[in-house]
Amino acid sequence: MTRNEKILEVKDLRLYFKTRYGAVQAVDDVGFSLGRGRSVVVVGESGCGKTSLSKAILRLLPSNVDTYKGQVFLNGTYVMKLSNERFRREVRWVKAALVPQAAMNALNPVIRIEDQIAEPLIIHERASSKEDALKKARDAFQKVGIPSAFLRRYPFELSGGMKQRSAIAMALVTNPDLVVLDEPTSALDLLTQANIMNVLKRIKKEFNLTYILITHDVATASEVSDDVAVMYAGQIVEFSDAERFFKNPLHPYSEKLMASVPTLKEKKTLGYIPGQPPSLFKPPTTCRFAERCEKRFEKCEEDPPTFNVENGRLVKCWLYEGDVKNEE
Repeated sequence: MTRNEKILEVKDLRLYFKTRYGAVQAVDDVGFSLGRGRSVVVVGESGCGKTSLSKAILRLLPSNVDTYKGQVFLNGTYVMKLSNERFRREVRWVKAALVPQAAMNALNPVIRIEDQIAEPLIIHERASSKEDALKKARDAFQKVGIPSAFLRRYPFELSGGMKQRSAIAMALVTNPDLVVLDEPTSALDLLTQANIMNVLKRIKKEFNLTYILITHDVATASEVSDDVAVMYAGQIVEFSDAERFFKNPLHPYSEKLMASVPTLKEKKTLGYIPGQPPSLFKPPTTCRFAERCEKRFEKCEEDPPTFNVENGRLVKCWLYEGDVKNEE
């Protein structure tokens, strides 16, 4: 992959959770990089590890972590070696911020919106005074297209779309290098979803925003992505620039995923993926998609590496073993 300046670089990232049935391998040997000003959309079925990937990058880890290791570089800094306190103080929300899943419900119902947006600035000493923090909160509100008069309101006085924009403004207020958005349009009507996507496209263009958007909605991915990462059973099985991905997905799972998406411009018979994903308690040692793949052959009995094909497109499939161009 050729990128100008890498804001995020992830290598061999693993995050397993302890359960009474064993360890769940939610994120298993994941690697990718993201250049400044670019957006990557992470797509895949529910339960494939998308949200766990965001938690692994931002180290928002629950108490039942079994394994957490790998390499994460943020703007050139190897953040995995930082202590939890130093990571919280120097990285989280300052250099990398999160818009969590169900962000509309993440706002405190008894605190005014302006105080909630200003709070990260005060805690991380990114404002000289409370008045300065409130001014920056107003600026962040304007970035997401909400009149500053709404800052004095409480969350229950805002619509779902406004609360979602408020959560985005809270992530943007410290001007982080990276923003991770986890299903930012879930539970919203179609018109509000479109408005949120328009906000993301506008602030990306105006402020050179770098972000990861996690979604199961492939149509959403096509609207805002520079790059696409396809996750399946805890792994990234394809990473590609959006233009080539939507024209010609490479991995058999990606092909099936795109075949299931209806289009307005052409009539087509919608595809589907038979079977179900493998258990993440004890994933198969074969290709994890093999049991559902129509292109399966003898080599698929082994777990494939990730091949670099077509000038930077990454695909985890034995079908492309002979197409390797330039390994990173």
